[in-house]
Amino acid sequence: MESNDTVKLLRECDAGSKMAVSAIDEVLEKVTSERLKTDLAESKAHHTKLGNEIHNILNEYGVEDKNPNPMAKSMSWIKTSVKLGIDESDSTVADLITDGCNMGVKSLHRYLNQYQAADSKSKSLCNELIDIESHLCDDMVRYL
Repeated sequence: MESNDTVKLLRECDAGSKMAVSAIDEVLEKVTSERLKTDLAESKAHHTKLGNEIHNILNEYGVEDKNPNPMAKSMSWIKTSVKLGIDESDSTVADLITDGCNMGVKSLHRYLNQYQAADSKSKSLCNELIDIESHLCDDMVRYL
């Protein structure tokens, strides 16, 4: 049971880190503030590094990684395109990123509760991803 929950939790974290990197990539070219660009680039690097670590652990288990849900990814792209089509401001970017972070944190907490038998390492990685998301959300406040 432990390894099953461990793999499920890691796969969800893997998909979440990929979703975050994709969302940051979608908005990065629209950003005008150098500070906001730096904040987003740093967060993308943290997400990428953690995602690579999770990917390596999944490989050790002999399990394929998980891509973000195609419907969620499409809805995110549509929302981003529409909002930035109306207003390409840094405030809009911050608003979109904040919404994404909040959804990510909510989902990750749900997975922690759902996969309680996961090992401590995978729970720690999930909590690290939650911390990265929370920190990025906190960074966005100054741009709203």
